[in-house]
Amino acid sequence: MKMVDERVITVPPDIVWESILDAEVLKECIPGCEELTGNLDDGFEAVVVQKVGPVKATFRGAVFLRDIDPGKSCRLEGEGKGGAAGFAKGAALVQLEPEGDGTKLSYEVEARIGGKLAQLGSRLIDSFARKLADRFFSRFEEAVMERPQN
Repeated sequence: MKMVDERVITVPPDIVWESILDAEVLKECIPGCEELTGNLDDGFEAVVVQKVGPVKATFRGAVFLRDIDPGKSCRLEGEGKGGAAGFAKGAALVQLEPEGDGTKLSYEVEARIGGKLAQLGSRLIDSFARKLADRFFSRFEEAVMERPQN
């Protein structure tokens, strides 16, 4: 499944970029994230709890930032295993452009799942994945807006 969207955040691109690189911001924005440890260079280990339809699972996995073009774009990649529930993999290409006094944040998200989760049906999974991506980027926008600006 693939999703494409954009939003304008009313803060300068450098503040948005700093937020993308901040582990605490990422932890706060990933829906269901209970733990996020590690660093930008080596990647982060994450524990995420999600309920998709009747299936609730704790996913343990990794989050990496790749293809970093400082101040302009990066690729967020994550994957996790949820035991009997299956696995989830996703990536988001995030691009930043100045827009007036703010920043246009564009993103393309790809997601894949397997195991019991895949048996729930593509409509339910597609809807869930869209909501998850929207929640992440809505939370991200809120977190960026709350950051102190110099």
